[in-house]
Amino acid sequence: MARPFDKDEDAALFRDAVGPVIPLPESSPPPRKPPPRPSARMAERDELDARSEFRLGLQDLSAFAAGDTLAHRRETLPASVFQKLKRGQFSAQEELDLHGATMAQAEFLLRQFLADAHAAGLGCVRIIHGKGQRDGGELPILKNLVDRMLRQRADILAFHSAPAAQGGTGAVLVLLAKR
Repeated sequence: MARPFDKDEDAALFRDAVGPVIPLPESSPPPRKPPPRPSARMAERDELDARSEFRLGLQDLSAFAAGDTLAHRRETLPASVFQKLKRGQFSAQEELDLHGATMAQAEFLLRQFLADAHAAGLGCVRIIHGKGQRDGGELPILKNLVDRMLRQRADILAFHSAPAAQGGTGAVLVLLAKR
């Protein structure tokens, strides 16, 4: 005949079989997922406003025609250095071709190109914007975009339309400030 179940006896048998037990140390709770980083909504809004004002400014300001020469020099740059740039005596270390780009694409590419060139410590670059004569008589959009963007950047010392052998009025040579 089977014995009736004794809970205390079974527990004693288990403790004898296992032996002394060492309790585990208290552990800290598992790490929580970090909260999401706050977004700079005001900065993003300001950037968006500045870009839209920039685009509106392109329409308001007097624009360059296809054959017009682009030229700009900061007062800190000696006139003799600007003359060398004008004559094409600086060799372009890098080049960006904007042919076929939309205005938004060209703006993005130009910003990225100039930032990379400045970070690499380049002194002179060439930007090919084209003459914009395919648009059926309208003003060259990319040429005017390049002019406005280059004038606004603090890391640009000077720029001038390239000599005829280097692209003429369809390209611009840009002198960059040192890092």
